[in-house]
Amino acid sequence: GGVAAYKVVDLASKLTAIGAGVKTVMTENACRLVGPKSFEAVTSSAVFTSLWETPGGHEISHTALLDWADIVVVAPATANIIGKIANGICDDLLSTVLCACWAKPALLAAAMNSNMWNNPAVQRNVTVVKEMGFELIGPEEGRLACGAEGIGRMSEPEDILEAIEKIASKAKRKK
Repeated sequence: GGVAAYKVVDLASKLTAIGAGVKTVMTENACRLVGPKSFEAVTSSAVFTSLWETPGGHEISHTALLDWADIVVVAPATANIIGKIANGICDDLLSTVLCACWAKPALLAAAMNSNMWNNPAVQRNVTVVKEMGFELIGPEEGRLACGAEGIGRMSEPEDILEAIEKIASKAKRKK
């Protein structure tokens, strides 16, 4: 989870306001930055945080979550999760869902420190996920969590929402 996770509550609220169903999957690190209850409040839906435990004891697998979704959105998409996608690493619920979603419309809202974004390994992973069919938005220039100015800010929720709408429109035309 990146510091930009707090913006994602606003994104989830905006998606819900336009009638989109939202199921939230959070990593352990994301839960340290933003409480799952924030997402539950704006989406009226349980938050999924574990491969092994599900909200309310309901049986739901990573594939069931993926089957439910029309579009998968990862926000913020950190260097860590982009690397996991690029290398097929499945060590938590989110990375397991993403490993299975290579054939489904998916948007990654990149966000990380400038030094991380500019790292050749991260850029290689970005190239790989794009080749796999993932769409990327951001990162943007601006003030970063560390106080420095540079590339790395997650795109604003309104811009991510617009990108989601474009992907949804494109997906509908393919059907």
